[in-house]
Amino acid sequence: MRKNKERYKEEFPGGSNLLWPSEIEDKVTRKFYKDISHLSKNINLIRIQKVSVIKQIFLIIRTGFK
Repeated sequence: MRKNKERYKEEFPGGSNLLWPSEIEDKVTRKFYKDISHLSKNINLIRIQKVSVIKQIFLIIRTGFK
C-alpha cells in the first residue's frame, strides 16, 4: 500500500516559511476548486441561455409588429 505524503514545513533564509499540504489535503483542495470551476461555468452558461431566450422573445415581438 502506498503511503501518503504528510504535511511538511519548508524554511527559507530570511524567515520565510511555507507549510505544504499533505497528499490527502491536496486532493481535497484540488477537487473543491475543480467543482467550483465547473459550477461557475454552468452558471455562466445558464446566464447566456437566459439572455438568448430574452433576446429571442424581443426579436419575435419586434418582427411580429413589422
